[in-house]
Amino acid sequence: MICLGVEGTAHTIGVGIVKDSSDKCRVLSNVMKIYQPEHGGIHPREAANHHALYVADLIKEAIEKAGVNSSDIDLVSFSQGPGLGPCLRTAATAARALALTLNKPILGVNHCVAHLEVGRGTIEDCNDPVLLYTSGANTQVIAFAEGRYRVFGETLDIGIGNCLDKFGRTVGIDFPCGPKIEKLAMKGEKYLALPYTIKGMDVAFSGLLTMAEQYYRKGEKIEDICFSMQETAFAALTEVTERAMAHTEKNEVLLGGGVAANKRLRNMVRIMAEERDASFFVPSKDLCIDNGAMIAWLGVLMYKSGIRMKIEETFIDQRFRTDMVDVTWRE
Repeated sequence: MICLGVEGTAHTIGVGIVKDSSDKCRVLSNVMKIYQPEHGGIHPREAANHHALYVADLIKEAIEKAGVNSSDIDLVSFSQGPGLGPCLRTAATAARALALTLNKPILGVNHCVAHLEVGRGTIEDCNDPVLLYTSGANTQVIAFAEGRYRVFGETLDIGIGNCLDKFGRTVGIDFPCGPKIEKLAMKGEKYLALPYTIKGMDVAFSGLLTMAEQYYRKGEKIEDICFSMQETAFAALTEVTERAMAHTEKNEVLLGGGVAANKRLRNMVRIMAEERDASFFVPSKDLCIDNGAMIAWLGVLMYKSGIRMKIEETFIDQRFRTDMVDVTWRE
């Protein structure tokens, strides 16, 4: 089975084509365009206009790079949620138009679950992991239990990616801020105390962000602030991930989401896994960030398990939580 997936939850419009190869995901193509606002954060309507401008060309490019014909596509899938409404509607409209044109079935998929499944689908020996999902708006610790992906811990205020981006905007760093903050953090020499907020299995970052901004206004070195933010936030994320692994008695951990590209976060979680004699996995960078290939692969899994949708059922859901998905493709 070959599936084309359209991702459009926030700043990225992506199109990916995957093939089911003995129940593993073979990525044939994975192309994307990222909206970069001139000022401030993401403006949903402007991002949607950006997506509408590029999505048709990306579909064409993905098909060409995959080396297939449009008639070879068996299924079209799209990110149904969670995400920004205007962006989700643009991606869904493109997917509906393509499915109707090709006379192919269509499925809407959960963006968060897609991050987990693309890791399981592309990495050998990654079978039943706890997922530390770290992106702009989403920060969750997820694991499969009793027919669903359960959220064992999550942010109580802002996602880790948004925390980094908000700080970046305060100090004049261009979007996306995370990679630039990571480079600055590598030059940090002094740890500055920041609020370490864990409540049960959940985390919070707004206090950390406020204190980091205060340090900046007081004239502390930007490198030291970035270093301290990463050390504090990533330690909290690693701690709740380890708690989830202990609670679920799972011996695999998987990173997903754009912040999973951060080398310091990877190293912290890897060390934690090694100390637990557990396996550590992280997908390739292009599969960590928002992308169409992960949407396509989850579409394949859902379709093979018997899930079907009519066009009129392909509405978007901005608050489509991870634990709302019936996981019919796993036992």
